[in-house]
Amino acid sequence: MARLTLVSRSYCHLCDEMALALRPLSAEFGIDVDIVDVDADSELKARYDEQVLVLLHEGSELCHYFLEVAKVRDYLSKIR
Repeated sequence: MARLTLVSRSYCHLCDEMALALRPLSAEFGIDVDIVDVDADSELKARYDEQVLVLLHEGSELCHYFLEVAKVRDYLSKIR
């Protein structure tokens, strides 16, 4: 099963919106989404601090700032 990682911040409303927007894709493709607070991980903060929010799969960036549904759907179709 594929797992995506959403690098977010606890006080970021855009992060909350992306997490909600990922739910249909998660159900459609049977994937899990791990939500990680960038401020709780110094390595992630050093890498993504100003780019949050970021959606990753196995360390590869799928999108940041907003969910590109078509791009993520296409990517998930290929790794299925």
